[in-house]
Amino acid sequence: MAVAQGLESIGDLLVANITKIASAIATIIVGVIVAYVVRSSMRRTIGTRIPPYIYRPVENLVFYSILILAGILSLYPFGLSLSSLLVAGGFAGIIVGLAAQSSLGNIISGVFLVVEQPLRVGDPVMIGDITGEVVDVRVLSTLIRTWDGYLVRIPNQTVFNSIITNYSRTKARRIDFIIGVHYKTDVGKAIKSIGEYLDSNPYCLVNPPPEVFVDNYGDSSINIRIRCWTPTKLWYPAKIKLQTELKRTLEEKGIIIPYPQLDLHVRSIEPIIKIELKDMGDIKR
Repeated sequence: MAVAQGLESIGDLLVANITKIASAIATIIVGVIVAYVVRSSMRRTIGTRIPPYIYRPVENLVFYSILILAGILSLYPFGLSLSSLLVAGGFAGIIVGLAAQSSLGNIISGVFLVVEQPLRVGDPVMIGDITGEVVDVRVLSTLIRTWDGYLVRIPNQTVFNSIITNYSRTKARRIDFIIGVHYKTDVGKAIKSIGEYLDSNPYCLVNPPPEVFVDNYGDSSINIRIRCWTPTKLWYPAKIKLQTELKRTLEEKGIIIPYPQLDLHVRSIEPIIKIELKDMGDIKR
């Protein structure tokens, strides 16, 4: 009996408020349609004109703002005013803020990353000890694809507080490595041969000019330091090409690249032999 009365009262309530419910549902549906239409229009117009790292946050902000606005408007027929929603939202915001401080920190850090732009989608970067290419800068986190092909999600707060090394913001990068030559090598000839190769290499920029000089004297070789500047986008293939072709170039010039070796000089072994013979005589006795 009680269940029947409860169902009847619910039915009466639905009938009495059918217009308000229909109005709220219609408002939400219209809001969703408007949000998708606006997002589609933005992608066709400004989406192709501005970089993705600027466009994506703007698109998300507009899209979800329309949905939130539609949700607020759908409550108007039920007598909920904007002021009461703001008060309730204020209390809810305090509670949620205390419970989700890290999430809010990530959101704020994400905003700062978008504004300051220390990294962009497609940039090769190093964040802490993680290196790779930026895939996306999201609301809460940044996605990095490492050089091994793994996707790493880093919270925006960690990214913002870390030392960020961006390898693509400059027009040129320097290649710097050492190659060792034998101690019997004519150092002047080696430096000249390396310099001629760098001058003829299309990857090496003329300004700043390449540098070739003796860096230090190792245990098995004279270590020559090689420096040259190359366009940032060509840095990796240029470094591989230089390290591969320089060995062949030096070998063609008769310049030896030594491997680590240790020379042992024995002056005399006679005292050792005498001691061993004496010990053997003592044993026989």
